[in-house]
Amino acid sequence: MVDGVAGSRPGWRPAAFNAGWAHRDRVLRHGDGEWLSQWLANRYQHSDTAVWLERMAAGELHHNGAPLLGDTKLASGDDICWHRPPWLEEAIPDQWDTIYDDGDLLVINKPSGLPVMPGGGFLEHTLTALLASTGAKPVHRLGRFTSGLQVCARTAATRAALSKQFRPESRCQKIYQAWAQRVEGLEPGQSLVVSTDVVERQHPLLGWIWGPEPWGKEPTRKRLTAHSTVRLLDRCDAGDRLEVIIRTGRPHQIRIHLAQLGSPLLGDPLYLLNREISNHATPGDGGYGLHSWRLDALPPGGLSLMAPIPKDFNFLPER
Repeated sequence: MVDGVAGSRPGWRPAAFNAGWAHRDRVLRHGDGEWLSQWLANRYQHSDTAVWLERMAAGELHHNGAPLLGDTKLASGDDICWHRPPWLEEAIPDQWDTIYDDGDLLVINKPSGLPVMPGGGFLEHTLTALLASTGAKPVHRLGRFTSGLQVCARTAATRAALSKQFRPESRCQKIYQAWAQRVEGLEPGQSLVVSTDVVERQHPLLGWIWGPEPWGKEPTRKRLTAHSTVRLLDRCDAGDRLEVIIRTGRPHQIRIHLAQLGSPLLGDPLYLLNREISNHATPGDGGYGLHSWRLDALPPGGLSLMAPIPKDFNFLPER
């Protein structure tokens, strides 16, 4: 069990304010002559122009090193810095079991609820920050509420070599267990392949997010090829326990592919039936059951590793 700072609950770090954050941007040629508030609203669609004007009035925005108290027109090459004030980060689980550690390669059984890298309202309450004193850094990123095998490494050379194992052409197999609504037409032991694209779709809270191919003429933006193999392990009235092997590692790929099939993860607040996406949830919201279960043929030496299913997973009855 790795060390974490005990919070109000054993194995948890309590909610706490971070030290704030400074984010820098450089204005490119197409932003020449645009008002800063509009430029920021277009770039970061979670906040409209009124919000950015409030932040300017509060002294949070700097333009070419000088604080701004009002809007300004931009020129190509301008330097913009947003000094975001400290904010409260949610409590996180900060202890885990180590599955493998050779002094460089480190593989842990990440608990559900622990963000791997900064983002989505987290800066310091992340696995990256918790590992900082050990020298290890994540090689890839499991979703916050996805538990299981998370690969890390202490040297840059090993991280670079291992990152190739999470590309489509790799021999390494990434095998998950997922708890989903019934996959119609699939019987226990049978498999099917999902090769539909993951596409960017509009979202009222975030502007654009990755999702399944929509029905009808809903606008989409970027798209990424994605391939998953789904096998039915168990079935009950509540739903299906699935084994999912991913050849690609696209954002939220398993959640999206199962929604594409019409069988979203049980408890998924974002990806719904009929390929719909909730207007009120974001990709970082939890409630679903997804576990990175096995890695096969992982260097060095073709390691095969497995992370036990969390004891508190209660999406389906006892197997």
